[in-house]
Amino acid sequence: MSPTAGDRPFDLRAFQQQIAATFGAKDAARGVAGTFMYFVEEVGELSEALREPARHDLAGEFADCQAWLASLAHLAGVDLAAVTRAKYPGTCQRCGQAPCVCATKP
Repeated sequence: MSPTAGDRPFDLRAFQQQIAATFGAKDAARGVAGTFMYFVEEVGELSEALREPARHDLAGEFADCQAWLASLAHLAGVDLAAVTRAKYPGTCQRCGQAPCVCATKP
């Protein structure tokens, strides 16, 4: 039996490539500014879903934001997996601990 998508680890680089292969031509025609506007619209929909999760597809809105972010990064020439791994190596950037032990801001 082959594993379902939910059984396999999520590969951000593969996802970004999949989004680029599926929507890259449309996104390139729209341009970075137009694609960014779609991303912002999805963030707004996520905001609504967070406020009223019973009335919205909260999980779907997170997925939409992830997809539009991956598309935008592709257009900008950014490898999301590489930059995320570099910026968030598994410990707090300030205190170097995991979990973070920095004093929380009020």
